[in-house]
Amino acid sequence: MPESKTRKQAEVKKKARSKSELAEQRATNARLAPAGRNWVPYVFIPVGLLGVLWMVVYNLAGSSIGFMRALGDWNVGIGIGLIVASFALMTLWK
Repeated sequence: MPESKTRKQAEVKKKARSKSELAEQRATNARLAPAGRNWVPYVFIPVGLLGVLWMVVYNLAGSSIGFMRALGDWNVGIGIGLIVASFALMTLWK
């Protein structure tokens, strides 16, 4: 059975309304989000590698390095903190 004209018109109006709402939402998101995030991989990769490097140096030669010896077990917190910060920075990448 064919659909009525009013039903077709309602569907067309609904599509047009959803398109305009989508365009409005995109415009709002464009204003809220920064223009580009190309800097993110250049930051999170070195931060993560620095955290891993910190852990490796502490485990291999931490007792020989003065400031690492003074920090004691805080070296583990520093290394893990850098790695966690790297993962947090990854969430900013688009």
